Amino acid sequence: MSIISQPYLVPQTIIKANLYKVDQSSHKSFITKAVEKTGSSVVTIESQRYVKKRKFPSNSQLFFDPSLKKFFGLDLPNDNQPRIEQSQGSGFIFADGLVLTNAHVINKSNKVIVGLTNGKKYIGKLIGQDFFTDLAVLKIEGKGPWPKAKLGDSTKIKVGDWAIAVGNPFGLENTVTLGIISNLKRNVTQLGIYDKKLELIQTDAAINPGNSGGPLLNSNGEVIGINTLIRSGPGAGLSFAIPINKAKEIAYQLINNGKVIHPMIGISLINESIIETNTNSVKVGYVVPNSPADKSGIMVNDIIIKVGNKEIKSASDVTSEISKNGINKKIKILLKRKNKFVILKVIPTDITNLEK
Repeated sequence: MSIISQPYLVPQTIIKANLYKVDQSSHKSFITKAVEKTGSSVVTIESQRYVKKRKFPSNSQLFFDPSLKKFFGLDLPNDNQPRIEQSQGSGFIFADGLVLTNAHVINKSNKVIVGLTNGKKYIGKLIGQDFFTDLAVLKIEGKGPWPKAKLGDSTKIKVGDWAIAVGNPFGLENTVTLGIISNLKRNVTQLGIYDKKLELIQTDAAINPGNSGGPLLNSNGEVIGINTLIRSGPGAGLSFAIPINKAKEIAYQLINNGKVIHPMIGISLINESIIETNTNSVKVGYVVPNSPADKSGIMVNDIIIKVGNKEIKSASDVTSEISKNGINKKIKILLKRKNKFVILKVIPTDITNLEK
């Protein structure tokens, strides 16, 4: 506000110079340079899904009653024919012929086409996808060499750093938006998303339609995240990206195993602030029946003090330590139950086993 109300304190020329960081020798901003480093590795993902015709009884009154046809949104007989549904997103080449994108971009696709910025198109073969982290790896069926993105380190980014969202939704040309990193380790449950296992980078760099799956770059043109979703409800205008370090870990498992193991014990967690002591605690909000947590004796309202050797300050600490521990291996958990301390040993299992 001081810049606006007292402009004489900071010359406007300095403000503009700092904002755009234009290199006078090349007349290129840091944004242009960053996109030039990685832009050619950004690809269009075109997915095609074969939809079979709807099945109705041969004597169905839906065929004869116009009011019912209108109510059910039917346009027979054309709507009853097999058809191909197409959708589009973005991705980027991170290794030799391998593309990272969002799982929801290629979900239930029968055919995937990968388009490069030079106009060439190739068939994309699905290596693996993980819906809990919304990530997928494709293999381009063709001969390289391929333009590869330079991957950064998402543990080094800080709130206030530049964020450049890049996509290639229509092929041939990149679309670019600029913002800053607004928040780190944003838990998706705070966004009303309960079927994913993610901590996201929050940015105000707009993710345009079709840019989902594209890279989020730092000011040096390194990939620090994968654009994944936009907040459309309260707080609209916020965008989110999967940290690249997490994406690399998931991609490695998909390439080597075709799937991802997510160690879980079967509890939901609640972060609580204690005003009197100005501290935080993590409370068990729900225990999945017959889960490892249930079998070990963990109860609702237990306060988690330690997992392994890690003192717990947030729910993300719990999930991180359980993930590091892996499955089928005991981990010690220290709890506070009312006024007593309880030590339990729990054996995490893969999240898919909790759904059975």
